[in-house]
Amino acid sequence: MARSVFRFLSRQQDGPELTGERHVLRLPCYKDFAEWHRLRRASRAFLQPWEPTWRSDDLSEANFRVRVSRNRQEQASGLAVPFFLFRRDDMGLIGGITIGHIRRGAAQSCMIGYWMGEEHAGCGHMFAALELVIPYIFEELRLHRIEAACIPENHRSVRLLEKSGFEREGLLRKYLKINGEWRDHLMFSKIDEDARTNRKSVS
Repeated sequence: MARSVFRFLSRQQDGPELTGERHVLRLPCYKDFAEWHRLRRASRAFLQPWEPTWRSDDLSEANFRVRVSRNRQEQASGLAVPFFLFRRDDMGLIGGITIGHIRRGAAQSCMIGYWMGEEHAGCGHMFAALELVIPYIFEELRLHRIEAACIPENHRSVRLLEKSGFEREGLLRKYLKINGEWRDHLMFSKIDEDARTNRKSVS
């Protein structure tokens, strides 16, 4: 995997921040509400087929504040790292990627999930975000395995994971309730040995 030219990790008081040549990843904060609300509302029809059913108050400010507080608690306790994805040039919000279900002990693994605003989809933004997140998971969080699951019909997500070096492991039957229906998912994984092999091949 080719690394972003200007990739670096900085420790902020309010959580980690990953910066690449064209993108910045940081934890959500309350001031992001207006931009998040606009982007999610405009992208609702685009996102809903791939997400759990949206609640009636899903886009409310009160619900957003609860999410931000929960995100901070999960990050502080080592359970998850929920990033918002911004363009670096104007810090415009374009999507999000969450490192979730972090397990230590014998597993040393996590599950990633992501979303992209419709107007920004298909432009390589999420691939660039994964180029920042994957080294962070292996090198900073010191995890061994990254998992990702997607609906087989979500061809864009399948291509993204394959391009990012994930291996398809199999089919999970009726794995998650998405948009009101239990849906099969493809399971993908990437392990730290894969990443080390890729780094050696480009060095």
